[in-house]
Amino acid sequence: MKFCPKCEVKLKKGTSGLQCSKCGYTEGQEEKQTKKIIENQEHEEAILAFEGNEGEESHPTIKIECEKCGHDEAVWWMLQTRSADEPTTQFYRCIKCKNTWRNYA
Repeated sequence: MKFCPKCEVKLKKGTSGLQCSKCGYTEGQEEKQTKKIIENQEHEEAILAFEGNEGEESHPTIKIECEKCGHDEAVWWMLQTRSADEPTTQFYRCIKCKNTWRNYA
């Protein structure tokens, strides 16, 4: 909890950081992470993903044939895309052509 150095009123979160409601003093600015929503046309669902391929090199690889180019290696990860009592969805991304597909386990 921070207080205004001018009038000693408790600072509240505002659009450009912490702000004083009495005198208008502003401290710092909030950092915002940008996220990109990637639309999957086949299933009409959105997958939240960070822009670019951040962290993709940390995903494990598996020997599985790509549906698009036939390459035999892909990275994979699992997400809970449905309700908690349903199994997780496995996603695969071809290392060669970057095609992404899913398997409902």
